[in-house]
Amino acid sequence: MFNKLPIIICALFFISTNIFAKTIQVTPQDNLQQILNNSADGDTISLAKGEYLGNFVIEYAITLTTNIAAPAKINAQGKGNALLLKHSNIHIENLNIENWGDDLTAQNAGIYSNKNNNLIIKNNTLHGDGFGMWLQNADNIKVVSNTVVGNTKLRSADRGNGIQLSSVTHSYIYKNETYNVRDGLYIIASKDNTIEANKLHDLRYGIHYMYSYDNIVINNNANNTRAGYALMSSRRLTITGNKTTNSEDYGFLLNFITQSTFTHNDIKNVWTKTKKKALGRHGRGLFVYNSGYNTIAYNRIEHAEIGIHLTAGSEKTKVYGNSFINNPTQVKYVVNREEEWSKDGKGNYWSNYLGWDMNNDNIGDVAFEPNDGIDKLVWQYPEMKMIMDSPAIIILRWVQRQFPVLKPPGVKDSFPLMDAPQIEQTSKMALQQKNNPSILNNHNLVHNNALSAAEQH
Repeated sequence: MFNKLPIIICALFFISTNIFAKTIQVTPQDNLQQILNNSADGDTISLAKGEYLGNFVIEYAITLTTNIAAPAKINAQGKGNALLLKHSNIHIENLNIENWGDDLTAQNAGIYSNKNNNLIIKNNTLHGDGFGMWLQNADNIKVVSNTVVGNTKLRSADRGNGIQLSSVTHSYIYKNETYNVRDGLYIIASKDNTIEANKLHDLRYGIHYMYSYDNIVINNNANNTRAGYALMSSRRLTITGNKTTNSEDYGFLLNFITQSTFTHNDIKNVWTKTKKKALGRHGRGLFVYNSGYNTIAYNRIEHAEIGIHLTAGSEKTKVYGNSFINNPTQVKYVVNREEEWSKDGKGNYWSNYLGWDMNNDNIGDVAFEPNDGIDKLVWQYPEMKMIMDSPAIIILRWVQRQFPVLKPPGVKDSFPLMDAPQIEQTSKMALQQKNNPSILNNHNLVHNNALSAAEQH
């Protein structure tokens, strides 16, 4: 009996909270902060159409909402946080939130929360200078179907990030759109979260990861960025089914990423603009820096200045099933030993492969080596590009072909594919590439719980 007492007390508290919960209708003429101060856990505060001026603090587990057909607007008048959440179990839905402060050091945000769990932030539109949402030290947050827009009158570096998660666990960020902010989604020191189906455009970085473990990034779409996805100092990430188009510098930037999988991602048009060209600056579909023990499989990299560039000790990487299409430089990778890029008799598709397939098994009969010694000299001495078409270079390439012993070790694909594999965009098939059932189960559990909770409100 005594063992069941805590459960009984919690159940009674839940029942009593819902019995006494009420819906409060508010107009712009009312004192919204006073009504928030006088509310109780479980209440719903519904805002009538109109503008509510001020910086509002929520200290109870309430729902703050409005009629989606005639939404209310919260205007923070250019300072502080528009909504400061100081309790767990708060729901914020259907609001227009704008004009909060621009002090990034003070972390000014449209919605700011610290040490609050079980939040649902759904179907809101935020437009302002600082951070759209700053959510930290929390568990089980659902951020679903929101739009966050920055201020293009500010330099990119002076804008806040769209949605910032710091020390957040078991949360679900789903179908949000962010643009004209600094980074669309910024995730730091967070683990066991799912980032799915978000639309990110006109940004510095679409999704930016720092010091985070065991996260799933799936079916997001980034375009018109400097880097679609900038992933740094993290491990055990599952990055699958994502798209990036029209990036200036990187489709995916992997910096000190380990034990992670990158599968079924679609990378297209990564090209540094002519006016921004500088020595050593090129558009890279995949840039892998100081990252090892990862799997890069079944991705499509098309029309990037460099398809994939690995450097600074990025070894022990499994590369197979990818499609490298119409990239002037398919691979840039200087190594002191041969690296085999195939698995179980299947390699990658290379649009510039000139071999043949006599037995029609869709595998090239001749191995593909994307770079030779001349390429590596050009990487080390870029000024050599001036003489690439000279007779001397042509003779050197011919000598390498005639005397393979002179060719330095590098990347080799012993089983090049004759046709490009299809990219699967569905969550289930992409996640199954990760040989870890717990990740798939966690994704489905978080996904179902988030949608269930969101549909109830």
